[in-house]
Amino acid sequence: MTRERERLGSMPSQTVGPFFHLGLTAKATVGGLVAHDAKGERIRVRFRLLDGDGAPVPDGMIELWQADASGKYDHTAGAQEQEPDRAFCGFGRLATDAEGSCTFDTVRPGCVPDGQGGCQAPHINVSVFARGLLARLCTRVYFDGDPGLAEDTVLGLVPAERRETLLAKRSAIPGDWTFDIHLQGPQETVFFDI
Repeated sequence: MTRERERLGSMPSQTVGPFFHLGLTAKATVGGLVAHDAKGERIRVRFRLLDGDGAPVPDGMIELWQADASGKYDHTAGAQEQEPDRAFCGFGRLATDAEGSCTFDTVRPGCVPDGQGGCQAPHINVSVFARGLLARLCTRVYFDGDPGLAEDTVLGLVPAERRETLLAKRSAIPGDWTFDIHLQGPQETVFFDI
């Protein structure tokens, strides 16, 4: 066996292929983070995943993790004392379609403590999976025009000229937002090394 292994040499590293999201995102209901009695402002966020040329990535996957309308994450390690909203799950996962898009039904998240006595602006944590990536990409979605943006400690770490890449924009439909994720190029979205 050792001689055979030496003859063959090592295998090249592989990136995630265009097939990886099969079976993981078959249910569109995973894009609905809210039950009918969830508290807070209902919103719909449409994501578009784009490559360096601005072309859609039709075989990607987007995952969300966010706080509920009162700023509470649904996990036991949360720093806040109030209970999370049981009509809100905080996690979603969808594949992108032929236009590189997917849409999540959720609530506008509340402010989350920043660990320094302040508050983070409402945001959604996003993981991106796609062909050509060896690991997920992590970013955040903030809401354009939110008054808490100037005080957000994480957003403050991003150079001012790049912050625009982290802002969801309101659409013409009330409660609807759009967020473009550019994987490369001059409009590349800010990704965090976590």
